[in-house]
Amino acid sequence: MNPIRIAKSWISYRRTISELGNLSNQTLADIGITRYDIRNIASRSFR
Repeated sequence: MNPIRIAKSWISYRRTISELGNLSNQTLADIGITRYDIRNIASRSFR
């Protein structure tokens, strides 16, 4: 992987964690995820 792609993936990973982390528990439940799932979901964007 080239460094630029790694950096973009890392930014996407952090942004996903931040945005999902800012949602309420009720909103997360409405979309079918829990706080425990956030890092797993974000890691998909880092691959």
